[in-house]
Amino acid sequence: MSVDGLSAPAVLGASPAIGQGTLDGYDAGSGTKSGIGAGDGIDTVAEARELVAGLLAQPWGQVSASPYETGRLVSLAPWLAGHTERIGFLLATQRPDGGWHSSGDHALVPTLSAVEALLAEIGRGTSAAPDLLAKAADRGLEAVRNRSRSAAPLPDTPAIELIVSSLLSLIDGHLDGEGPKPPPGLDGAKLAGVRAWLASGAEIPQKLVHALEIAGAEATAASGILPTPMPGGMAAVGASPAAGAAWLAASPGSRPDQEAAVRRYLEAVVASTGGPVPCALPISVFERGWTLSWLRRAGIPVDVSPELAASLRDGLGPEGTATGPGLPEDADTTSVALYALALIGEPREPEGLWPFETETHFCTWREEEGMSPTTNAHVLDAFGEYLRRCGGEPRHEAVVTKLAAWLRDRQEADGSWTDRWHVSPYYATACCAIALREFGGEESAGAVGGAVEWVFGTQRADGSWGRWEGTAEETAYALQTLLLAGAARGEERWREAVERGYRRLAATWDGEAPSLWVDKDLYLPVAIIRAAVLGALHLARRALSLPEGDSY
Repeated sequence: MSVDGLSAPAVLGASPAIGQGTLDGYDAGSGTKSGIGAGDGIDTVAEARELVAGLLAQPWGQVSASPYETGRLVSLAPWLAGHTERIGFLLATQRPDGGWHSSGDHALVPTLSAVEALLAEIGRGTSAAPDLLAKAADRGLEAVRNRSRSAAPLPDTPAIELIVSSLLSLIDGHLDGEGPKPPPGLDGAKLAGVRAWLASGAEIPQKLVHALEIAGAEATAASGILPTPMPGGMAAVGASPAAGAAWLAASPGSRPDQEAAVRRYLEAVVASTGGPVPCALPISVFERGWTLSWLRRAGIPVDVSPELAASLRDGLGPEGTATGPGLPEDADTTSVALYALALIGEPREPEGLWPFETETHFCTWREEEGMSPTTNAHVLDAFGEYLRRCGGEPRHEAVVTKLAAWLRDRQEADGSWTDRWHVSPYYATACCAIALREFGGEESAGAVGGAVEWVFGTQRADGSWGRWEGTAEETAYALQTLLLAGAARGEERWREAVERGYRRLAATWDGEAPSLWVDKDLYLPVAIIRAAVLGALHLARRALSLPEGDSY
């Protein structure tokens, strides 16, 4: 595919490797939507085994490309291989309304990034089609201005106030002060404070490094931030291609060995994608832990190789484990790894979770601004499964009791849960309701029942579930809630809801897959979603007494 001489990324039809994934037609590199399955009559056991085998074949994980992150590389690293393809990706993924990626408030960050990237490319004077880029940038600016007229608050995504302020400032520079106005309440003061802090050389939270591109060259150079070494002579900055590119641009030539290592990381990320990049890579432990958890919890008999099990064990320590190199240890990744190990028969005392305990709940990382029900549901899974298999101590039992009460208190009045790491309440509700059903005790029966009632009441006419539209991913979460937390098994309405959901999922799971997971931009973790869908199909077939491979 080409747009007036600019090739859309080869990844749109390429065989993926690092950072990309194909699910029988799904192309993670395309960004927003594509297919995710093989259709009716799928053999869930065979597919699950193939999925698990592929986790080692693509060791950095399978994550969709991000218009935000890709735009930052266009702006910061035009020298990097795949530059023309990254521009083609931005042109090819612009929506009819002028924005990028998702609809609604989550479109602001990727749209600002894409607009700034196109303006930067025009400013270099090297583009083969400046008029085409200008037209796309103008449409994007209009989408931003339309959004700025709204009083809606910014969505809860990492570093969004810093990212939006930084991008608006850059765009303003390209347009000689005529850029879009900031959203209400965003005056740039927080960004100025962070940049001054970085420039002072003071110690900074590791989580900020993931969005280092907001800092500007002067503050980045003065910050003293060092890349995190990786195997193969590579090094990452905050597990982020954009942060790595910003670090390289800050003071080129001053740290030749480390710069070469960061360049190797960036080259590895784009080597097989043709150019577009995700927000975070690698995500190996999180991907493997959640993939195995969805499959094993659903009862799919998958074998786990010693190498795969070791990859979950080896990163665990008294401080927990991180999602990727250069990111801080976090309770979410740590708990998912511990839970998966327990499900494959290797339970471990959750020592790495204790540093994240607060008086009331567990923080995702230290000094977290906000709180996450899904992180706490995953921590409850980890402690609960350890207690079930190993007995544990009074302090483990106390944590389970505390977490269950905290999750119950965070339930919405309609019976659902919402969370900062996923835009769909079906994900949060599945995580919380299933954890409470398993480990929350009798006190949680009302909360679990409320969640199940909410799922019953929100099924769409076609049998699917979804926040904005019915999707395979969200239908899988809803089915898992009914099948693993539903106390009404056998009731006519329960069977009817499961039948309708199963029919829809079996017929459409090779359809489109929107990016619903939250990082700097929304993203799609391919293997995790495929595991959730396979798990739901497998559970539904068992509940409906269907033979493996048959459709209803």
